[in-house]
Amino acid sequence: MPELPDVTVYVEALERRIVGERLERFEIRSPFLLRTVEPAIEAALGRRVLAVRRIGKRIAVGLEGGLWLVLHLMIAGRLHWLPRGVPVKRTALARLEFGSGTLTLTEAGTKRRASLHLVQGEQALAQHDPGGLEILSSSAAEFARQLRRENHTLKRALTDPRLFSGVGNAYSDEILHAARLSPLLLTSRIDDEQARRLHSAAREQMQLWIERLRQSAGGEFPEKVTAFRPAMAVHGRFRLPCPVCGTPVQRIRYADNETNYCARCQTGGRLLADRSLSRLLKEDWPQSVDGFDREA
Repeated sequence: MPELPDVTVYVEALERRIVGERLERFEIRSPFLLRTVEPAIEAALGRRVLAVRRIGKRIAVGLEGGLWLVLHLMIAGRLHWLPRGVPVKRTALARLEFGSGTLTLTEAGTKRRASLHLVQGEQALAQHDPGGLEILSSSAAEFARQLRRENHTLKRALTDPRLFSGVGNAYSDEILHAARLSPLLLTSRIDDEQARRLHSAAREQMQLWIERLRQSAGGEFPEKVTAFRPAMAVHGRFRLPCPVCGTPVQRIRYADNETNYCARCQTGGRLLADRSLSRLLKEDWPQSVDGFDREA
């Protein structure tokens, strides 16, 4: 799922291309994409784009007359930009044509989770904001208060959109590794120094990846939006060496989610129980990274 850095770069790319342009034509090819009926989507036609915003993991396009198009890409949705005259692929679920070019939305797989809403006014737009704290503009004290608002694991707290804005599975792994904290540490047990470390790591990782993605796009529209990047420290790097200590990266799997971490850097060498593998191995499940068979 595109997270804060990815959505930020999407928003910047859209600002350069569509602000000041009129929505000349649109086509929605998936009956599952458009989730609102009032106002009618036809009301957006001919309206000039006034602003593009990030709201959590959503992209909001502001039009004349107080209308807002709100896009949520979910896990597999992606945006693409085509110059005028370039044919649109059949895989596009939606196309929005402006004077400067065409924006299309695609979604990999068969599950249609991406959504498009058209709403009227700031109050209706605010209903699409889960209310999480904006990490990059937060103070250490604000971050700590939000972190301790509910008792969850650090992993769950960071990825709760009601607590923190725009952080998902991928960047939470990177933040926790940079902060040298276990993903399963409870927020009720985190001390002040650890909370400050986590806040600093969260800000640094978000800014670091925004800059990296900007450089990767090179002024073009971002097309390689993915949750798995070679430069990541732990996310998606199960059994590959930690860039800090060289220990193989571990994982915890639950349903469709996977948490990656370095046992040496984050848990004092202790292996966190993987639900499937630890149940299979039972008493043979090693308690520390030193007892883990790296070739298994």
